[in-house]
Amino acid sequence: MGTSGSKGIDGAGGPGGEAAGVGAGGGGAEVGEGGAAAEAWHGGAQLYVSLKMENARISGDLVPHVYGSEPIIGCWDPARALGMERELASMWELSFVVPPDHETLDFKFLLKPKDAATPCIIEEGPTRLLTGGMLEGDVRAALFKLNGDDEMLEFRVFNKADIVSPLELAASWRVYKENFQPSKVRGIPDISINVAPAHATEEGSAATLELDLEHYVVPAPTAPPNEYAANLAATPASLIQTEACTNDMLLSDGIQSPSTVSADSEGFSNHKKNIEAWATDSSKKLQTSGIIESKSVGTFTPLQKPDGQKGLFVDRGVGSPKLPKSASACSLASGLSFGSAKTMPEAAGAVAAAAVADRLHGSKEDQKLAIVLVGLPARGKTFTAVKLTRYLRWLGHETRHFNVGKYRRLKHGANQSADFFRDDNPEGIEARNEVAALAMEDMIDWMHGGGQVGIFDATNSTRKRRHMLMKMAEGNCKIIFLETICNDPSIIEKNIRLKIQQSPDYADQPDYIAGLQDFMERLTNYEKVYEPVGEGSYIKMIDMIKGQCGQLQVNNISGYLPGRIVFFLVNSHLTPRPILLTRHGESLHNVRGRVGGDTVLSEAGELYAKKLSNFIEKRLKSEKTATIWTSTLQRTILTASPIVGFPKIQWRALDEINSGVCDGMTYEEIKKVMPEEFESRRKDKLRYRYPRGESYLDVIQRLEPVIIELERQRAPVVVISHQAVLRALYAYFADRPLREVPDIEMPLHTIIEIQMGVTGVEEKRYKLMD
Repeated sequence: MGTSGSKGIDGAGGPGGEAAGVGAGGGGAEVGEGGAAAEAWHGGAQLYVSLKMENARISGDLVPHVYGSEPIIGCWDPARALGMERELASMWELSFVVPPDHETLDFKFLLKPKDAATPCIIEEGPTRLLTGGMLEGDVRAALFKLNGDDEMLEFRVFNKADIVSPLELAASWRVYKENFQPSKVRGIPDISINVAPAHATEEGSAATLELDLEHYVVPAPTAPPNEYAANLAATPASLIQTEACTNDMLLSDGIQSPSTVSADSEGFSNHKKNIEAWATDSSKKLQTSGIIESKSVGTFTPLQKPDGQKGLFVDRGVGSPKLPKSASACSLASGLSFGSAKTMPEAAGAVAAAAVADRLHGSKEDQKLAIVLVGLPARGKTFTAVKLTRYLRWLGHETRHFNVGKYRRLKHGANQSADFFRDDNPEGIEARNEVAALAMEDMIDWMHGGGQVGIFDATNSTRKRRHMLMKMAEGNCKIIFLETICNDPSIIEKNIRLKIQQSPDYADQPDYIAGLQDFMERLTNYEKVYEPVGEGSYIKMIDMIKGQCGQLQVNNISGYLPGRIVFFLVNSHLTPRPILLTRHGESLHNVRGRVGGDTVLSEAGELYAKKLSNFIEKRLKSEKTATIWTSTLQRTILTASPIVGFPKIQWRALDEINSGVCDGMTYEEIKKVMPEEFESRRKDKLRYRYPRGESYLDVIQRLEPVIIELERQRAPVVVISHQAVLRALYAYFADRPLREVPDIEMPLHTIIEIQMGVTGVEEKRYKLMD
């Protein structure tokens, strides 16, 4: 009997390659773009499973059905079996969603006559088992006995599974319209797909928005720095005079962040070389970005499998994997102060408590981590370093970017020709190794002063250089090499052009052609001696700069924070696309000055919803696809309701900060009834947690899956959410210190457009209403 089946999961294993493994220990596992290991996914990743049956002789009166255990059907009653859809004349299909780590499902096929009075025909043989989205064993044919035992009907069975996110599913109109409807069993899920209204925007609303979108542009409160990315790296402490050192920089916790190691640091100051401070004209050469290394302890969300997911996916609806919680449920150590008169609240699973527990009890190996970039020039090392630094800072990890090129320019000047980088120039080699050692020493000094993750940005193209760095790191920090490899000539050409236009190395070279010739000679000098990474712990990013057919190879990677870094890198790319952030239209609670709630829109809010719909229609009219994200609160859903033509997704993670017992109160009422709470919030809005509610740090923790999904998206996304949530999201893109999050300006009826691309993050604001 003919049987056939597809046992592979596209992008995650099967005939196309073994399943990706981001595991501990060696092995050099590969993670293809879009094909991370199932256990590495969280925050909504699912298996899209397709079951198909084929038989050219099937009678038109018999419709194939499926019945069985949760989460496919949840009932062995043939009367409640799910009907398969006709895909072709001889092919029937049933598709559904399960979590990647779902328990084994058992089911059977049956043929259900259109005439309800006729009994169903159940397939012969044992119950079928589905594990990991795939049928166990050899995929056998489905056999049905017709007319007693006189006739046997045979179907070929096919099975396929893909790892996808519900957001990607929403972008497919066929799946969106036909297969995935919000579950009616669990109520509002963490992530659900909303059917867009069929009606168009009310007549006359289009006239309320002028055709010229630029008419609504307003300046951002703080313009993002328009600088070469490497200039935003840490200011070299070992190459400037003591008076210029930033010893006074304070973390948002009130912890001092030293730029040089303390003289009484045991066992460490002896390794420091006696280097004479190199005086510079700070007005010309030391142009710092003005960004203070000011971060607080924050969230720690481990990569873990969603727990307890049995029965989350029913009625063929999109279910909702639980958002990951902090692995640490311990309370804050008693009496631990963070430079504030108010101690942080004690609460099981608190974000700040998890951070402190990690610092006090975490593995020393993971406490000090050096990510050492490796790669030829113009391969995206600095942009990758900037993105990773921004992500880790936003999560509350003390992270600093050390760019060796910045050290070289301060020590030896910016106008070094290509000869300086020749492999047969001993003076040049010695000078470059010297500044690399200085940068490494500065990074280790900073780590001994409280820093956690250092991003060491340089070519580091030879084993000899990398061995030098590993020797310096012994006993001080763990090194993971991050190698960026790009084989796309068009991307390399674009990066070279940006390098010549933006890098201080060519600031004094007015002739672009001369600069290009010099850079190409420099690149040739590096290519002659380049040795790919094969030693130690490493991550290789191969052709991932645009995320197309890229690979992420990992070797000897273990631990919580390295795993988190791998997960971020495998989901990020540099494909240009806009992300639009906006608050909901004005609600009745906004009018009354009340906190939280779930009220409807005011008249002004309804008008904004119409204007927003018209704006999105004009702004995204040239885009092939886009998605609209809202919270599960009705004021955001109502704001999005006039928007047509795009799928809408509701995230519980985008709900407003939970104000607990203060929900529905005005701040005046809180001040009168709970003066101590009001004063605690005034003193420290970042860490203050409403009684039975949340803090801003809690909000940041639950937003991490949203950030990962925003990084993964290659099409525009419109996020309609709330003030506290959008402050946290905006702080990520703008690389704002955590202490500033509660005070970021996020006005009503204003759209913030974040343009993400290879040149970094650009911002534009549109104010549609006063």
